[in-house]
Amino acid sequence: MVIATLEQANKQLQQFRPRRKWYRHFCKRSAVALILREAEGGLQALMIKRAEREGDPWSGHMAFPGGRAEATDRNDLHTARRETWEEIGLDTETHTEYLGQLSDTFTRSHRRRWEMVVTPHLFAVEQVPRLRFNHEVAEVVWVPLNFLANRGNRQASLALQADEILDTPCYYYQQRWIWGLSLRMLEELLTVVATRR
Repeated sequence: MVIATLEQANKQLQQFRPRRKWYRHFCKRSAVALILREAEGGLQALMIKRAEREGDPWSGHMAFPGGRAEATDRNDLHTARRETWEEIGLDTETHTEYLGQLSDTFTRSHRRRWEMVVTPHLFAVEQVPRLRFNHEVAEVVWVPLNFLANRGNRQASLALQADEILDTPCYYYQQRWIWGLSLRMLEELLTVVATRR
């Protein structure tokens, strides 16, 4: 696969039609910001490493800025923008260009009848301002899409801890595991912005 430039990726994203399920309006809603930039070696995606917090099931995991919708949010795009500002101090209205969205991603809830719907929104940034993290974020990592497009970097199992191995697709980038919902979103992004040689 060859990863497109930001300009090419934007054109391809304009032709993409994200999938939505009819029951999305009955579910709890979340949204994330998938922020892209051009760098030496190609496009990169901004990911956050969640802070280590006791009782948080996603503690220390790699993810995108985002979170649950609040009653005051106008829509899920507003949720993604608000959460990005709160978590990493990036004002997407000022510093980014909005590119569109990917398909809804669903995560099962153990306590609810319906799944949680997570909508990924795509942004492009040219110059990244100084970021400030809230208590939920430990660091920001820019992950090259070319690294993810190379199937040789893909692994079949995930070592969460020394005594816990999960049989799930994953990538290990700079001592950080990328898997689960975030990886599913990235894989869809790759199908949109990558071309075969």
